Amino acid sequence: MSTTRGLEGIVATTSSVSSIIDNVLTYQGYNIDDLANNASFEEVIFLLWNGRLPKQAELTELTQQLAENAEVPQEIFEQMKAYPIEKVHPMAALRTAVSSLGLYDEAADDMSEEANRQKAIRLQAKVPTIIAAFSRIREGKEPVSPRKDLSFSANFLYMLNDKEPDEISENAINKALVLHADHELNASTFTARVCVATLSDVYSGVTAAIGALKGPLHGGANEAVMATLMEIGDVDNVEPYIRKALDNKEKIMGFGHRVYKNGDPRAKHLKEMSKQLTTITGETKWYEMSTKVDNMVTSEKGLLPNVDFYSASVYHSLGIKHDLFTPIFAMSRVSGWLAHILEQYSNNRLIRPRAEYVGPEKQVYVPIDQR
Repeated sequence: MSTTRGLEGIVATTSSVSSIIDNVLTYQGYNIDDLANNASFEEVIFLLWNGRLPKQAELTELTQQLAENAEVPQEIFEQMKAYPIEKVHPMAALRTAVSSLGLYDEAADDMSEEANRQKAIRLQAKVPTIIAAFSRIREGKEPVSPRKDLSFSANFLYMLNDKEPDEISENAINKALVLHADHELNASTFTARVCVATLSDVYSGVTAAIGALKGPLHGGANEAVMATLMEIGDVDNVEPYIRKALDNKEKIMGFGHRVYKNGDPRAKHLKEMSKQLTTITGETKWYEMSTKVDNMVTSEKGLLPNVDFYSASVYHSLGIKHDLFTPIFAMSRVSGWLAHILEQYSNNRLIRPRAEYVGPEKQVYVPIDQR
């Protein structure tokens, strides 16, 4: 039996949701560059779930459905208020709240295609509300109710800050959500598919995926990147800091990717966005530090930045708290998880790989008084 650590290079299933071929990322065949430059996140949600871009009436209907389902049961907010707030990471809060949502959905265990699609809409709509509410609750503030007249991106920022965002901020979040929406069979998506392949419910699949995304080797990397930039502190400190890290063979978060060998195609969009936003805020040092780190790591290690690296300074420039970076990733990626979950249900087979046994053999039980 041959083994591959981390299943690297193993093709585990077929999918039409997204592809990474010759360093090009596509959603349902659409190049990520094309979508990042032109599409709204709502269009991308429809695309991932239906295999095509929506017509205007379809987009209007989806937008209305998301707006109508954005409210979260008050009981969820009361649960959040009971969390040990000072110790709880927002990803842990999101994981728990999404699991709890299933308790308040009478159709949670209805496995019909229509019921699962309706649950997908409800989950996509409620995740931003949960993230924004938790952020406010831990600050001693009440959650802000979602508005039905704002875009998905604008509504999130409105619920987070209790004020309508400017167009630049709205567009920045929209582009970030488009770029993070799906990424083939990544760790959290694979986790979701393994979960629902047992015919467990949609809420269980998304909860499992959030648990996988929480790790610093997956979604948590962008938060770690910002922690590094904060520790460096200034452009003049970049070279000695990175030099010491490289000499000590320390991992520098936000670089390299198992799938991309010639650079993450999403990174350039976030790099440009970082440049624009840091210029607007007057804090260009975050962009300048990032590019200097980028140049050093690329030249010294041959590793190129991935999607997490420049997203850190983008979110920071929008005034978003650093531990919300990964939940925002989840807010986007839930669209992809749901697309894969629906696809898994449509042609399901239990996912059950094997493991090569490397433990002791031919052991014989010895009574406890003789051990």
